[in-house]
Amino acid sequence: MAALAELTALAADRTAVAQEWSAAGRPVAGYVGADVPVEVLTAAGFLPVRLTGDPVAPPVAGDRYLGRGLDPVARSVLTRLLAGAYGRLDALVVSHDCEASLRLFYAVRELHRTEPGNGLPPVHLVDVLHLPHRSTTRYVLAKIRQFRAQVERWAGGPVTDEDLAGAVAAHDRVRSLLGRVAALRRTRPAHLTGTQALTVVAATTALPPERAAGLLEGLLAEAGDLPEATGRRVFLTGSSHDHPGVYTALQEAGLLVVGEDHDWGDLLHHRPVAPPPDPALLELALAERYQHNGPGAAAASIRQRAAHTAAAARTCGAEALLSYVRVHDDAPRWDSPAQRAATGLPAALVDRQPYGRIDLGALAALRTPGVAA
Repeated sequence: MAALAELTALAADRTAVAQEWSAAGRPVAGYVGADVPVEVLTAAGFLPVRLTGDPVAPPVAGDRYLGRGLDPVARSVLTRLLAGAYGRLDALVVSHDCEASLRLFYAVRELHRTEPGNGLPPVHLVDVLHLPHRSTTRYVLAKIRQFRAQVERWAGGPVTDEDLAGAVAAHDRVRSLLGRVAALRRTRPAHLTGTQALTVVAATTALPPERAAGLLEGLLAEAGDLPEATGRRVFLTGSSHDHPGVYTALQEAGLLVVGEDHDWGDLLHHRPVAPPPDPALLELALAERYQHNGPGAAAASIRQRAAHTAAAARTCGAEALLSYVRVHDDAPRWDSPAQRAATGLPAALVDRQPYGRIDLGALAALRTPGVAA
């Protein structure tokens, strides 16, 4: 199981490949949020690395600049940026996927302007909206074109249509392979744990797409040798997870996460760009992919979320529904009643949870078939 071991190691040390990239004189771009069109960065020669927080280290600097009433993930990311924990970043891209990300962008932009000695990279905001209107598509298209122009300024040269088409195809390949890997935990018995699936996805967000695809193909080739994963099959909804702590705790409690609807899991890869044959329409295809990707808790309606959760839980063969809501990430809480009703599954809501941890005391009922919490 060499591919799984390598992916696990790369997820644990997300700066390893970025350091190699920088040492070779190639630019690295950190990004925050699943709404960043990473294809544009790849096309310009950047290595896109999605930034993660650290639930163990106190976010002292982040608290100083953002206050303690904000999602702790954003506070942790800012703390790590200021500490240089991500290594050299030639640029930073932040998506407006939630209020915490937006405030993070404003803080980094101002600190970059007023305190140039702190080493923060130049930052750009990508404002993707998710309303189902053609006017929204035109707005997102304009934002992607602005982003492309900014990346060209950073790179010192044009992002050609040919390079962009190649990057789109490469990232779509990774998404397709991630979908096949995710299916390994939906079988009965499952052959991948929720923790392993989350780790694999995380690793791919710190790798060039060609290398990520190669490792994913290796993992799929090893699938027949993977041990069976046991536990009560749970679909996880609510806040996103950039750290495996909650998944590991659930696994140790006998709960097998067979699917989720957050953007560090299945939502990250379930929709491809599917580039059109006409290169002139490629930016439009990108805009539509990011506009309609989701539905994330912070951007979708309660009805959309409930319908998606119910369909995804059925596909995964889930036996229970767990709604996890992190402290200062309030949007998922409003979805929970409709999701419970739509799935018809035994369900539990754990609210105001610390970053990277979960109160297992509220989950006893989920371990007993046919009982709702």
